[in-house]
Amino acid sequence: MITPFHSDGSIDWDSLKNVIQFLSAGKVEYLVVMGTTGENVTISREEKQEVFSFVAEHNEAGLPLMAGIGGNNTQEVIEGLKKTKLEGYQGILSVSPYYNKPNQEGIFHHYKMISDTSPLPVVMYNVPGRTGMNVSAETTLRIAEDCRNIIATKEASGSMEQIMQIIKYKPAGFDVISGDDVITLPMIACGATGVISVVANAYPREFSDMVRFALLGNYPAARSLHYPLIDIISTMFAEGSPSGVKAYMHEMGLCENHFRLPVYPVSEKLYKRIQYLKENFRINDKSGVSSTL
Repeated sequence: MITPFHSDGSIDWDSLKNVIQFLSAGKVEYLVVMGTTGENVTISREEKQEVFSFVAEHNEAGLPLMAGIGGNNTQEVIEGLKKTKLEGYQGILSVSPYYNKPNQEGIFHHYKMISDTSPLPVVMYNVPGRTGMNVSAETTLRIAEDCRNIIATKEASGSMEQIMQIIKYKPAGFDVISGDDVITLPMIACGATGVISVVANAYPREFSDMVRFALLGNYPAARSLHYPLIDIISTMFAEGSPSGVKAYMHEMGLCENHFRLPVYPVSEKLYKRIQYLKENFRINDKSGVSSTL
């Protein structure tokens, strides 16, 4: 989920409530709160607790909730897991350490401590494009075997070879979840079980239906939703995320187009492209996609 802001940088609680309702009506199957798209790195611990509690309170659809609690200081992450009130939540999303670029042994022991401490099941998150260090297939599989409170990986390495190695050798009960919207369909074809998405903030029903069709093996229906979203996904990341997705949601009347620095709005040129794609978005399908699921 995004975190809406006012122009003064304060959290826009009314828009946050609207986003929760919009995603629920769009038939997403769970909400991830305070992940990367939620701009969690510019939000204080006290504000994060307010957001966690607010989403739980306004989760009228009763969707499963996942809290983003991660970082590059293992002890600080442990303290966050201990002190955060997580009533109404079913899981934790924890990004691999960033900036300090630990080796694979350091990454393993980071997650081992999180596994031993977390009061809820944990989804690890590998996104080397942001962290500067890939969690290798070997390390992921070691974590899956030895850290039984870590139940899945959100994989955004971009390497289909690595993704397939993890899927091939992972233990039973450990899930591989796409962290990259544009390759979610081929990842599911290879055995991934779902996605934690950016584009679904703006197009929840279409992207969720695409995932469900793919999981059912109905690839023609999945492709009919996948390909109309390709250019939209591209523009969402062209100048950084969540700048792109918030531009779409601003055009949809769901939130203001404001951020906390250093995150900044997209350029005027890209915004016009986003307006065009939003206004011309169509699903060219005759199989009843929107009413099937």
